[in-house]
Amino acid sequence: MKITKIIMGMPIAICVVDKAVDKKDIESIFTFFKSVDKQFSPYRKTSEVSKINRNEILLSAVSDVMKEILELSIQTKKDTHGYFDVDAKGYFDPSGMVKGWAIEKAVKMLKKIGYKNFFIDAGGDMFVSGSKKGSLWNVGIRNPFNRDQIVKILELENCAIATSGTTIRGQHIVDPYHDKTLTEIVSMSVVGPSVIDADRFATAAFAMGRDGISFIESQEGVEGYMIDKHGMATYTSGFTNYVLS
Repeated sequence: MKITKIIMGMPIAICVVDKAVDKKDIESIFTFFKSVDKQFSPYRKTSEVSKINRNEILLSAVSDVMKEILELSIQTKKDTHGYFDVDAKGYFDPSGMVKGWAIEKAVKMLKKIGYKNFFIDAGGDMFVSGSKKGSLWNVGIRNPFNRDQIVKILELENCAIATSGTTIRGQHIVDPYHDKTLTEIVSMSVVGPSVIDADRFATAAFAMGRDGISFIESQEGVEGYMIDKHGMATYTSGFTNYVLS
């Protein structure tokens, strides 16, 4: 059973291929994503994030869930040498962090219910669990210059993939040290066991420009695939282990 809905300003698809699937279980996951949007969206005036930005809520008085995101954000800034920072010039926007976090929470929810074989895709960031009718999940990396073309097909199992780039949202990631948008690369995909790590490292690596692929190479447990403005691809040493032969 596969259901897709627009939540958090993006398509979210949930597909469960176990033999017995209850639609109510999938709907409960969408309800969770809606609650995340209500709490973390910087575009909703009533969200906790908006209230923080209006100084209506002090950081010392935020919810436990917000504290979790704040702690993850601080750790991510440290892990990425400051290239991933949710505090941009005094404006708090954890959107880039929340997506991977929410997917990971949703994965745990489905597994707790008892499902083993499924995927969750939120705006192109995905986690695949188990297998599809006994075979590994095939996940494609799109050509950033032609969205109808797949440049690589990966075979994944119990694994996440996240891509940062300019194809859908345009230039929205900046180099925080030079306060400029990135023009040398157009796509950075990261594969690993954690969707949170794949998501945050893909964003940070993109912000690093051409040096981003070296950063991914240095991180244990993740692999990366970068496409530059000329259409040339560079990838980490273990990336080909995921590529469909």
